[in-house]
Amino acid sequence: MSDRIYKVGEFNKLIKSFIEGNIDFHNFFLKGEISGITYYKSGHLYFTLKDEKGQIKCVAFNYKLKKIPNDLKEGDAITLFGDVGFYETRGTIQILVRHIEKDNKLGTLYEKLEKVKQSLEEKGYFSQEHKKPLPNFPINIGIVTSPIGAGFHDIVTTARKRMRGLNFYFYPAKVQGESSINEIVKGIETLDKIPEIDLIIAGRGGGSIEDLWSFNEEKTALAFYKCKKPIISAVGHEIDFLLTDLVADIRAATPTQSAEIAIPSKYEVFELLNNKKHKIETLIKNKLASCNNDLNFYKNSYTIKNFVNYLNNYKENLVSKESELNRAISLNLERKKQILDLKIETLINLNPLTTLKRGYSITRYQNSILKSCEDLKIGDEISTKLYKGELISTIKEIKN
Repeated sequence: MSDRIYKVGEFNKLIKSFIEGNIDFHNFFLKGEISGITYYKSGHLYFTLKDEKGQIKCVAFNYKLKKIPNDLKEGDAITLFGDVGFYETRGTIQILVRHIEKDNKLGTLYEKLEKVKQSLEEKGYFSQEHKKPLPNFPINIGIVTSPIGAGFHDIVTTARKRMRGLNFYFYPAKVQGESSINEIVKGIETLDKIPEIDLIIAGRGGGSIEDLWSFNEEKTALAFYKCKKPIISAVGHEIDFLLTDLVADIRAATPTQSAEIAIPSKYEVFELLNNKKHKIETLIKNKLASCNNDLNFYKNSYTIKNFVNYLNNYKENLVSKESELNRAISLNLERKKQILDLKIETLINLNPLTTLKRGYSITRYQNSILKSCEDLKIGDEISTKLYKGELISTIKEIKN
């Protein structure tokens, strides 16, 4: 049991760690009715959110910076966006509010947005595998934003501070209001067709959630997703993600940050080039050292030092092999000559003329060799072949 005994501070740390590590306690919407609301001069807003089944404490730090209305009152029905916070010292839970909308204003839009998000996520539109990498050194930058807002100026000014020689292709578009959606989409599609453009930045500066809603529309998000060039969603806002942030290749929190993400600093480039230079120099030095070591090794090797002797030995060995080969050829020829002479002698001995020369003869009767007296009768004529010449005889007597 002793290992389950905590000090209060330790236990509260466990609770805080659990809450911070649970995604269900972050980035959610909560509906209810305001109670006990207090605006403090410090810029913080405290209230209780309740419904018929429960209540919870809420705080909005620096509510003015979050564009939270300053006219909320007791009993207002609202939808807030925020996270669960745990105050360790007091051991209390409260909602850290990041945005508030009065009901019947954005409630239906948020419901629609959640459905669109779910649909696009199921289709894989948020998947990392569809994200295109940004070019390392872009020169031609396409920008879709308002011509009267600070977004364009922030992007161009920041980009030029980071790198010289950049070209900007600007498509002026409304970034809020009903017509803004089509203008943003048209701007992305137009710049996407220009071959020399390296990447596109589309967005605007900060504003209320209503001002930013054009970037939460499905049509706008699909234009970002379908863009063939790398595209950055650069909308200044404090809410974690707009729909275009989820489908774009890169999300920037502000237009200024988009330029910082897209354009490498000239100092970073110089440092990168110097690192590459040092790396190449090191590789060359190492290669030269390796070649020099190899050269010394071969120069001092036994084979190289004794190459002439090795060559002479090889030559002598070759001459020796040649003599042996000549002797083998001569012996082989002599052996074959003896075999040939033997065969010639055999053929000579088997020649009928040789037999005749020894005193034998061949007798023929009617062109056939005569082998028996029984084949003859008195008066028949026969021919006898001698070694030299031929005799013609007539049979006068036959003896068996």
